[in-house]
Amino acid sequence: MAHWLVKSEPDAFSWQQQVENGVEPWTGVRNAQAANHLRSMAVGDRAFFYHSNVGKEIVGVVEVARTAYPDPTDETGRWVCVDVRAVGPMPQPVTLATIKATPELAEIGLVRQSRLSVMPISDEHWRLLCKMGGWKKP
Repeated sequence: MAHWLVKSEPDAFSWQQQVENGVEPWTGVRNAQAANHLRSMAVGDRAFFYHSNVGKEIVGVVEVARTAYPDPTDETGRWVCVDVRAVGPMPQPVTLATIKATPELAEIGLVRQSRLSVMPISDEHWRLLCKMGGWKKP
């Protein structure tokens, strides 16, 4: 299983909306690198759900429920989306400030490529971020 981080502005699509909607397509990605990450996702992969702009924190964990398919919000046919479902909230949200203050996380995409909306997270970084947020579920 691979691990990821997906970002959403909470005033556009929040963690609460993800929970209420169940399975939801992760649409609107319009960056080639982020889209390639979506294409690499497999059913069962887990991702941190990160609130960007407002909050700037990991607030939950989602699981990929459907692999990449054409994004229905894209009229060009170039972009893809995946379906994700909420697994659970992060017991203690992990803020960007905390992430940046943790030397072991200096190389993650959230720090190095802060504008990228979908990024891989190494197993080592996944375990550390889960520990920081009190996430104990498999």
